[in-house]
Amino acid sequence: MPTVTEAQAPQHATHVREHGSVLADAEKRLLVWLAQRLPRRINSDHLTALGALGTIAAGAAFAAAAWDRRALLLVPVMLAVNWFGDSLDGTVARVRGHQRPRYGYYLDHAVDLVNATALFAGMAFSGLMDPRLGLALLVGYVTLCAESFLATHAVGVFRISFSGVGPTELRILLSIGALAAIARPVVAPFGLGPVALFDLGGAISVAGMAIAFGVSTWRNAGVLYRAEPLPPRDR
Repeated sequence: MPTVTEAQAPQHATHVREHGSVLADAEKRLLVWLAQRLPRRINSDHLTALGALGTIAAGAAFAAAAWDRRALLLVPVMLAVNWFGDSLDGTVARVRGHQRPRYGYYLDHAVDLVNATALFAGMAFSGLMDPRLGLALLVGYVTLCAESFLATHAVGVFRISFSGVGPTELRILLSIGALAAIARPVVAPFGLGPVALFDLGGAISVAGMAIAFGVSTWRNAGVLYRAEPLPPRDR
């Protein structure tokens, strides 16, 4: 597999971040406040590792629910650990003036793919949902990641949220679902037949991912088409 040497790699970040989730502004203020008070011996790499540990542990808690649903009590705790590490690592680098845009972007998203695999695998083996739906969630997430990475390279904008929903909002929703599933793993929405709570949530999530992929692809393709139109004779 061909590799990129340090001399061949671009020397500066070539994209801007766009984060428009419901909690983005409040979250940013909180993260800056935390970063300013974090001990100097803790750096962004430590926080990235902590975030990964939190997600892997959340996936393990989901898997353990197949034997005891009380394991789901750990899911919100571990997702909070993930939020602390994953959300704070970049903020710490920016507050301290230690930005490494190429390294940070690459490592953060490579780790995210591992985290997503661990989390969705745990959900698939939890007994709370159809394993095929867990696989569909993973495929949908990876597809969205791929589109986001392509857009970052081609359009120069890295979008973190869609329709006001970003990673933090998703962590909150997943935590609420995990706690609700302890006592009520099966629901009857709108009076319809019983369905597993996580099957319902998973189906909605897959549909939402498909819509987000379609809208984002249409929008980015339109931007690039207008930037690089065909000659009038070939249209």
